[in-house]
Amino acid sequence: VGLVGEAFPPCSAEAILSERSPLFTCKMPGMVVFGRRWGIASDDLVFPGSFELFIRILWWIGTMVLFIYHKGHFECNGRAVLHSYLVGLLVVLALIILSLCAIVYISAQGTITNPGPRRSMPALVYLRAILYVPELVWACLGAVWVSDDGRGCDPATVGAVISAVVASWIILLFTAVGVVFVFDPLGNPRPQPPAMEPLGVRDMQSSEGTQFLSTARSLAVKVWESRLRLLCCCLPQDESSRAAFSSISQLFSSFFSDTDLVPSDIAAGLALLHQEQDKMERSRDPDVVVPHSPSSPGEDLEDELEKATHWMQFAAAAYGWPLYIYSNLFTGPCKLSGDCCMSRVAEDEIVGGDHLGCHFSSILQTTGLQYRDFIHVSFHNQIYEIPFFVALDHKREAILVAVRGTLSLKDVLTDLSAECENLPVEGVLGACYAHKGISQAAGYVYKRLVNDGILNQAFSIAPEYKLVITGHSLGAGAASVLAILLRNSFPTLQCYAFSPPGGLLSKALADYSKDFVVSVVLGKDLVPRLSIPNMEDLKRKLLKIVSNCNKPKYRILLQGCWYELFGGDPDDCPTEMDNRREQELSQPLLGEESLIVRHSSSYQSLGSDESPAHTPAHLPLFLPGRILHITEDGPTRRSCFSQVRYRADWSNEMAFRSILISPRMLTDHMPDIVLRALGTLTKDKPFSLCPSSLSDSQHNAI
Repeated sequence: VGLVGEAFPPCSAEAILSERSPLFTCKMPGMVVFGRRWGIASDDLVFPGSFELFIRILWWIGTMVLFIYHKGHFECNGRAVLHSYLVGLLVVLALIILSLCAIVYISAQGTITNPGPRRSMPALVYLRAILYVPELVWACLGAVWVSDDGRGCDPATVGAVISAVVASWIILLFTAVGVVFVFDPLGNPRPQPPAMEPLGVRDMQSSEGTQFLSTARSLAVKVWESRLRLLCCCLPQDESSRAAFSSISQLFSSFFSDTDLVPSDIAAGLALLHQEQDKMERSRDPDVVVPHSPSSPGEDLEDELEKATHWMQFAAAAYGWPLYIYSNLFTGPCKLSGDCCMSRVAEDEIVGGDHLGCHFSSILQTTGLQYRDFIHVSFHNQIYEIPFFVALDHKREAILVAVRGTLSLKDVLTDLSAECENLPVEGVLGACYAHKGISQAAGYVYKRLVNDGILNQAFSIAPEYKLVITGHSLGAGAASVLAILLRNSFPTLQCYAFSPPGGLLSKALADYSKDFVVSVVLGKDLVPRLSIPNMEDLKRKLLKIVSNCNKPKYRILLQGCWYELFGGDPDDCPTEMDNRREQELSQPLLGEESLIVRHSSSYQSLGSDESPAHTPAHLPLFLPGRILHITEDGPTRRSCFSQVRYRADWSNEMAFRSILISPRMLTDHMPDIVLRALGTLTKDKPFSLCPSSLSDSQHNAI
């Protein structure tokens, strides 16, 4: 866990391929200075070094102009001190500029997994750190001169000295803040276990190695738990919070403990992977369209889209006033301002979190329902306890349960409690388990609906209505699990899950839910592809693509930013080493192994099968129900002002077993974007039907 430093010399490729220790490998990207490993690599100093170099050169030129203008003679009090200050400042700035030039040049050498050309970087960092001492002294000297002897001097000179002093203190402050940001609590060097045998099996079985690894894991869990407690310091530290912190800490520590990638390595890998995926997408054949929904072949896709568009309004309404204001920036505040304090409902109908009634007013505005149509509205929000409302939809003759998605830090903790939890369901064969946090949130809503008699009250008012459950994101996952729990009591219920989490249900439960759950996924949305096996798969792909790239990191990041902003041909940015034979790429690389701190059960050689389904460390989880996938119809790059056209196809859960890197991977998840896409499809349906679907009934695609 970040224990390898300058004491371990670089290994040869033959040594890596023949002797792989599960605990220790060759030198890794994390830079080791001042006796510890930091969360920054030796090739991360190109951009900050260049920026500081630009500032220092301008500073040096301004100081030199001031000194030459006065010809070294100043007619004011303390002129000797001022002369010494300016001469010393010129010398210090010149030394700093030379050190920064060396740092930028050396940092730009090599590749992410080949730090050999940058082996002198720690010495340069030490030199640059030493130069902070005279800079601090000169900043204090300049401040003393301004306060004591600067009154009778030229105002321009005094202003220049004040600017230099302020600039020095600002740079020192930003340097201190940067040190705090790149500090790695796990970077403290620790004594290695005494037994270091070449064969990894014997190391793993030795008591010293096992005890050492266990200690490192425990420390990693404690560090992550401390980070979570600091981040969530405003939350009450009750039993649920402590359980969530412990669960999430173990998940994060196990995921990050077997690699040594700093954040910039991940950014570079994502940039390369995006181009590689775009290259593959352009070269492959069009996807095969699933002819019909597997469980209801007679149901028309157009009808499902209309229903989904209708229910998505309620899923979006569950977010309350924040989403309403965000979606209606100019008219929303005016519409709600007069209603927030007037539309107050009874205390037994609204529970917590809506003291001014703004949430409820926005729900009324979004859904178009009347006050009398609502059976129960709850804005109570804790870890594993999420808001929801129950209403009567007379248009569709349905009793609607809408569950809110992620909108608070407590919801984020619910999302991150991603380990599996048993979810036994009567009549389902096979392993039944689900996402722990979402399963517990669904259990909370289930108890409220059933034990508190909310559903009985609703059906006593409208006994002939059917039950429909909907939600977006976290709410979609909770709605799907809730539908599974209520299915035996309400056989005709339907669930519409919009952008549900990918790591939600076991295969048995996912297949069982296809009779009554419809999942709607837009484009390259990240969340429906987000699961622990998929994240492990992404980590392996990042390691492989970073290892195969022979470009320095600063060029990868520059080309990646250019590609994201202006597009272009991904072939212009090669992601594999030049002149490397194809068969060599299937072998484990030196760079690949140098990124692995220990061989965890989730790690496989990057030349092996990369499918997350082959990862034994974590149980696979899938999207719920039948999957309706909405994609943009037309070129991947378009003008910001061009009209977007969509198409909708039936898909299956295996199509979402890999994370797609795209600028739209987050925006495609937003509820207003999903609602807009559905509205575009239903509004333009006479013109959106594919020609094949008009002439061939086997292709049911819009």
